[in-house]
Amino acid sequence: MKKMFLKMGFKKADEMEMSIQLKAVRWAWFYTVIFLGVWSVYELLSVGNNNGLPFILLISQNLILTSLVFYYRRKMVKPDNGEDDEE
Repeated sequence: MKKMFLKMGFKKADEMEMSIQLKAVRWAWFYTVIFLGVWSVYELLSVGNNNGLPFILLISQNLILTSLVFYYRRKMVKPDNGEDDEE
């Protein structure tokens, strides 16, 4: 499978490519949040229902984001276990 991706032109991204992709993902996320927020407000004002699809997508997307950030931060930072190296 790895050889197939290499033949298709895919390669492991370097630091600059990863930085560019991360910035693009951040802007895409920001656009999605703004779009869903405006859509939710529009539905609330026009229909009077704030439990529509855009509201559910907005809330679930941000719940998943915050829970994964919390999970990976806890996973990457190991607890001390009470041992001090500095004395």
